[in-house]
Amino acid sequence: MSQRSVDTSTADLHAEIVIVGGGAGGLELAARLGRRIGRRHGPGRVLLIDRAALHIWKPTLHEVAAGTLNAHAEGLSYAMLARRNHFSFALGTLCGLDAAARRLSLAPIDDETGGNVAPRRTAGYDRLVLALGCGSNFFGTPGASEYAHVLESADDAERFHHRLLDGFMRAAFSKDKLLRLAIVGGGATGVELAAELLEAHEEARQSVSPSLRFALEVAIVEAAPRILSGLPERISEQATRALRQRRIKVLSGTKVLEVRRGALITSAGELSADIIVWAAGIKAAHDNAALGLRVNRANQIVVDDRLDTGAPGVYALGDCAACPWRDGHPVPARAQAAHQQADYLAGVLLGAAAGRPAAKPFVYRDFGSLVSLGENRGVGNLMGSLSGRSFFVDGLIAKWMYMSLHLMHHRAILGVRATAVLALARLLQRRISGRVKLH
Repeated sequence: MSQRSVDTSTADLHAEIVIVGGGAGGLELAARLGRRIGRRHGPGRVLLIDRAALHIWKPTLHEVAAGTLNAHAEGLSYAMLARRNHFSFALGTLCGLDAAARRLSLAPIDDETGGNVAPRRTAGYDRLVLALGCGSNFFGTPGASEYAHVLESADDAERFHHRLLDGFMRAAFSKDKLLRLAIVGGGATGVELAAELLEAHEEARQSVSPSLRFALEVAIVEAAPRILSGLPERISEQATRALRQRRIKVLSGTKVLEVRRGALITSAGELSADIIVWAAGIKAAHDNAALGLRVNRANQIVVDDRLDTGAPGVYALGDCAACPWRDGHPVPARAQAAHQQADYLAGVLLGAAAGRPAAKPFVYRDFGSLVSLGENRGVGNLMGSLSGRSFFVDGLIAKWMYMSLHLMHHRAILGVRATAVLALARLLQRRISGRVKLH
């Protein structure tokens, strides 16, 4: 492929293309490159690095948290995906980057008892793609990091699910037979989590004896004047009506001032909550600033319209990247953006391998947004940039469209046949074991 400016032969790992981060964009890019390069020249040409061993599509984490999606059944092994798509995989967490030497460092890996499993390692590359994702933005709110759950990873979702099941049990044996749950943030994650929690509660209510049944109160607290403020107002209104019809409290225009154990202190007063989830915004990792690359106020890596960071051979995509879009705003942090950027960078890197000139600038196309409001429930949807018009759909049709996005991601990393088999197997499993994981 390219000529390396610095010798990286002493690195513990080396690949012509190294991708750090196996989220939607990073994994799809690795799969595309592996099928084109690795199949012909061997899997060692493309290396994917991620801190987890299993891949779960991030937009489904709210379902894992509620138990309506089983993480152990949904999770796909990166090692298996690497074998299918002809790339290599290494478990590790990025802790340093020497762009001049074209070398990155991976932190040591410890087990649950603190014992060392793998030492600090280095990886050399010809070209590097950073797909590090984003975390939660607490906006400096006191107590948020201590007392609120976040849904940044499968482990976060599993921890919340365990806490939720414990809460179900406590509520069932409590005097008032009530579990109160507050979600800070009325974006897509908060709205969809609220709907899934009602599904989980309904399943639990039907699965236990009448003497152990309890009520669930869910509140969404949003600082903006309306929930889903980044989407068209019609979608926001549709979602608000649907949530309130299901007795979910929607507290818009309400700012959270402090998070305490068992309560939120808001601009409208105190709100009691047995479990609190923070879904109010995203912010890239603070460690990004230590990589020697330019970052913005949200710690996102600043890239140009070709996803180039300015460092030799280093690109960034997805939520961790601030890519120029329109009206001075960056490309939004959405799965569809990561998908489009992965497709674009695959063309750039394959073109470079073939000696073709640089590709045209990346252009993000907004195909709209889909919001799930529960199983077979109304889903607000805007299809933008489609023949220059926008279309609003809801109900079961929009729900099917929402589910198709998940299948499209699986098709990109598994292929059509394997995706069809997997979808059928999960449907049958749900028929047998029930829709909600209650253990």
